[in-house]
Amino acid sequence: MRFGADVAQLENYFKTALIPALNKHGVKSVGVFKEWRPSDPAKIYLLTPYASLEQYAAVNGKVKADADFIKNSAAYNGVAVDKALYSRFTASLMSAFEGWPAITVPATGPRIFELRTYEGYSEDAVTRKVKMFNDGEYPIFQRAKLNPVFFGEVIAGDKMPRLTYLLSCSSMEERDKGWAAFIADPAWKKLVGDPQYANTISKIINTFLVPTSYSQV
Repeated sequence: MRFGADVAQLENYFKTALIPALNKHGVKSVGVFKEWRPSDPAKIYLLTPYASLEQYAAVNGKVKADADFIKNSAAYNGVAVDKALYSRFTASLMSAFEGWPAITVPATGPRIFELRTYEGYSEDAVTRKVKMFNDGEYPIFQRAKLNPVFFGEVIAGDKMPRLTYLLSCSSMEERDKGWAAFIADPAWKKLVGDPQYANTISKIINTFLVPTSYSQV
């Protein structure tokens, strides 16, 4: 966002225009998140899952032509230049991992999300890291109660090659306990010791998020 921008106006656009239009045209479980520890200016994260690239292309065309969307987004589109809501936004298009092909919506109740991005020094490094997930990491996450939401290989966006995934826990304390259990798991120790998975990650970026009241994730 921009310093001093009307965050509520952007959220109202998500809540009353964009998300209802996406839901109407078959896109479910749209997530909207804010930082666990807010920065200034604020950052907002939007997660939109599509079943395929074809749906992505089709839905975006339908939403732009939807009469209710056009009406409900009029205030957002009418923001004056001196009242701009954001400086810029970035977008990443991700392909779901074969072993976790669809988004998993966590149970309702208190929850905190950890968005993790792994950059690799080459495309092959990221490909091998994706294989490592598919070869056995998912059950380790589940045993550790680090509840996976999605796993995606970035196919368009910045800072490539990279992959991104999202975990959910009931609290930061549960998150910390979960990672301790993950690292201690014998299956993880076996995986991480496999030479084929050496040097797959050159940089890890993690961000802690909380859902907005209207988030569907």
